[in-house]
Amino acid sequence: MLLAEEAGLDLVEISPNAQPPVVKILDLGKLKYANQKKAAEARKNQKVIEIKEIKMRPNIDSHDYDTKMKAVRRFFEEGDKVKLTLRFRGREMAHMELGMQLLNKVREEVATIAKVEAEPKLEGRQMMMVLAPR
Repeated sequence: MLLAEEAGLDLVEISPNAQPPVVKILDLGKLKYANQKKAAEARKNQKVIEIKEIKMRPNIDSHDYDTKMKAVRRFFEEGDKVKLTLRFRGREMAHMELGMQLLNKVREEVATIAKVEAEPKLEGRQMMMVLAPR
């Protein structure tokens, strides 16, 4: 402690659980600043994965389907997950197999670039499936 006082620095405990405890003589303000900068750099470099949602109907036209699939591929290239939502209206509820066929078609098309994270499931009038990039 005397050495730290003479140098005008702080005595910082590095490893308190060791026998004997490990301490260093250094400037505590500089240490906190360096740790803060390191944490900020780590936050800057991390990628936040978002879940993008694509909404469809079971009787979607082929051109509309192609447009939606182009968007899905773009989302995967950006590293985002995609949640496909099929909304059933009126008598479409009687033909759930059409929605299942559509989701299976999407699954087959993106099989090389994505994997199924959540299998298709029905919640009320909506059928959902979540895909994640490989």
